Amino acid sequence: MNWQIQITLNKNLFLRDPALSETGRSIVKNGTIMIERMGLEEFTFKKLATKMKTNESSIYRYFENKHRLLLYLVDWYWQWIEYQVVVHTNNMKDPYKKLDIILNILMLKVEDELVGGPDVDKQILHHLVIKEGSKSYLTNHVTEDNKQQLFLPYKELCARIAGVFLEINPKYKYARSLASTTLEVAHHQYFFMHNLPRLTDFSKVKDEIEIILFLKHLVTASLTSK
Repeated sequence: MNWQIQITLNKNLFLRDPALSETGRSIVKNGTIMIERMGLEEFTFKKLATKMKTNESSIYRYFENKHRLLLYLVDWYWQWIEYQVVVHTNNMKDPYKKLDIILNILMLKVEDELVGGPDVDKQILHHLVIKEGSKSYLTNHVTEDNKQQLFLPYKELCARIAGVFLEINPKYKYARSLASTTLEVAHHQYFFMHNLPRLTDFSKVKDEIEIILFLKHLVTASLTSK
């Protein structure tokens, strides 16, 4: 069964909704590929305009700057991940099974049952968030961005995951901290596995399943420790 996905993003992310025009959708699609490939520092709207064979000014009609575009992509990703959690854990009672599913979703190891959203390769978007996602909030203007609720999808995903942790141990005091830590560790270990092998134990096998097993050990050990 496929679920039709309907994600509404914070209007402060864009000047004109890119989902409503061919140009906007092209910005999102090509921007995703280029940011993932070259990194946010090397990426520019001028390069994107050249790729799209359009004027740079046409891109600025949709996004104030490249950081806003990055935030748009990251926010969409987090909402998509949360939808996956909801769909795959629907009517499930066992919190440990929910935990297994959540960890697999974080590594894109479940079938995507969601239809809709931007025309981008979800694996490319996944890699973009792993490599560039922290740059969405590690800025000097994070406080102002937070006041505009630009990080709400990330917070809501963490809250949902924390809720599952509390199903396992209702007395656990650090559920949200563990949830955000789990998300960051998942991405860091994937990045280290492929790029900085001496910072991980998974450099030889390069298998996301090993990261999932590590995360499960990390979470369950935290939730069941006395």
